Amino acid sequence: MIKHQTHLNVADNSGARELMCIRIIGASNRQYAHIGDVILALIKETVPNMPLERSEVIRVVIIRTCKELKRDNGMIIRYDDNAAVVIDQEGNQKGTRVFGVIARELRQFHLIKRVSLAPEVF
Repeated sequence: MIKHQTHLNVADNSGARELMCIRIIGASNRQYAHIGDVILALIKETVPNMPLERSEVIRVVIIRTCKELKRDNGMIIRYDDNAAVVIDQEGNQKGTRVFGVIARELRQFHLIKRVSLAPEVF
């Protein structure tokens, strides 16, 4: 579960390293975001000589959370970190690679591009 002021790692090569959630997109009174949700985030740390700047507000899709995710077959999945992938206004991914494992549930949210770029889908 991601809420306001939560810090996230970036799991792609877009140029950002660390993000902070500032707004959950979708409803006016939603408190938590889960895997597959789009949020607005503030860049806290960047890689030098990249197009993204520190303190820039961007859209991201959450691909991993520390809070466990329960599947229909009874399996419970929990990741070590909170991670996200940077997207633009149209929903296209800014980076060309995705690092780390991502959940199979992202296919249900029509995020096939991110799933195809990941090295492992669990």
